[in-house]
Amino acid sequence: MKTTSIMSLIDKLNPKLVVLLCHHNADPDAVFAAFTLSQLLKRFRPQLSIDIAAAQGPSKLSKHLLNTLQINMLTLQPRIDEADLIVLLDTNTIQQLDKWAESVKASCSPIIAIDHHAAHPETQHLATLYIIDEEASSTCEMIYQFFKEMKVELTETEAKALFLGIAFDTRHFILANSVTFNIIVELIEVGVDAKEALSLLSLPMDFSERVARLKACQNMMLKRVNNWLMVSSQVSAFQSSAARALLRLGAHVAVVAGQRERMLQISLRSCQDFYEKTGIHLGRDIANPLGEKIHGMGGGHSTAAGVNGIGDVEATLKRCMNLLMEKLN
Repeated sequence: MKTTSIMSLIDKLNPKLVVLLCHHNADPDAVFAAFTLSQLLKRFRPQLSIDIAAAQGPSKLSKHLLNTLQINMLTLQPRIDEADLIVLLDTNTIQQLDKWAESVKASCSPIIAIDHHAAHPETQHLATLYIIDEEASSTCEMIYQFFKEMKVELTETEAKALFLGIAFDTRHFILANSVTFNIIVELIEVGVDAKEALSLLSLPMDFSERVARLKACQNMMLKRVNNWLMVSSQVSAFQSSAARALLRLGAHVAVVAGQRERMLQISLRSCQDFYEKTGIHLGRDIANPLGEKIHGMGGGHSTAAGVNGIGDVEATLKRCMNLLMEKLN
């Protein structure tokens, strides 16, 4: 049992302070996985002090959902140096912690990583306990299984939080499998109103994101390899949103990069058909090696991945497209 391993480590350490960390601009899957895990830990250790934080704070949508559920849990300054135990949630690479990455690396405290992305070598090396499940639709799905393994009943708020995290990461259940749907049924039985909860995930797109998507189309470069259409583009912000938009326009693979000062951010997306027919896993096969080449880190899912590093945008996009073509050949 995965949760037994966590609780065994906690029993052994007898920690006073646990710090739960999410990736930068944390999405609903990350923040609600952290929230529900904190609630589970407190069931067994009510006196435990827990800091929850997201590098660069939560995303706009996550803030909206936290306010709607009246969950006030995030701190701006997690006590990493004082922590007896550090837990990374939905965080594939240490670079996704931004300014906290070095503090986590330097910490002498044990580290638990809980994630549903493809395993990253550095994270594996760093973690005392690495709990990974690529078959899970989301990290929230994994946390739900922890509750079930420990035979702990969910509150309505916890159930709604897990529902929203799973719904977000599965794109409103487009990427869900039979296990996920069984979990959703069980969450609804706890008291989640599915229609109401799903409506909370729809926020009007702000002006700057619209501009970024349109600029990505304007700057787009198109390559055809066999019957696959692969596009690359550059925008200064909202790279992941722009990549999703390019997929919806008809691309099979979209790579969008941006640069602030010297730091590069690259988002990669592909359609499910591309992954199933080529076997190319964007996180493992493209983002991971690309991250190493640009002195950073990369990782993610089979059809959605990200890379952070240093270098020239155009040269990095070219490298990325070359990696894709090498894999296709």
